[in-house]
Amino acid sequence: MSSAQPYQLPSADAIKETVEAREEKIRSDWVKVMKARIVREELVKCHKGEGVNHYQVCQPLADRYLELLKDAKVRGYKHVDLA
Repeated sequence: MSSAQPYQLPSADAIKETVEAREEKIRSDWVKVMKARIVREELVKCHKGEGVNHYQVCQPLADRYLELLKDAKVRGYKHVDLA
């Protein structure tokens, strides 16, 4: 037998803090996703409205959309490292 301490359950406050942190993480991820969606919708409007000049006129929106896509993912609160 080992002389290790028995496992203690986390307190109610600790559980509450963990749940709030998880919810905040999910909420902030969704905000990023929605920002990217709004920029994409504006980019589509720009492409349709500008016609043949959309490459020059819509370039700032396209650049912004690509930047937002890099971290516009809802990952959840768990991270599993497979490597």
